[in-house]
Amino acid sequence: MTDQRFIIEMGMGTDLHGRDYTKAARRAVENALRRSSLHILGLPGLDRAALRVKVTIGVQAPDRVDVDAICACLPHGSPEVMITRGGLDVTHPETGDTAAIASAAIEAFLPPQSGMVPPPS
Repeated sequence: MTDQRFIIEMGMGTDLHGRDYTKAARRAVENALRRSSLHILGLPGLDRAALRVKVTIGVQAPDRVDVDAICACLPHGSPEVMITRGGLDVTHPETGDTAAIASAAIEAFLPPQSGMVPPPS
């Protein structure tokens, strides 16, 4: 049987002056994490090591994101991080300063738990 997704959360982060895509991506992940409280992880018998976390981040320069820095933001589970082209760059018309804006989606998966009824197919 495959893992079951039990949460998806979105976040947004920016780096206003440095065009640091890793900083913007980390802030997007942290923003998404602050929106969720996973009390299920405290249930007796639940193996936290079985938690799989999938993170998808969109920025204008995917190759400039440090994936290890993103993984370090995640408090639990085995992370899978995918960086894709997305987000926004917004340039100030007078100064030329560019803000990098990242979007993130975090999904958490667990194997089916004994005693839980799987969703209908």
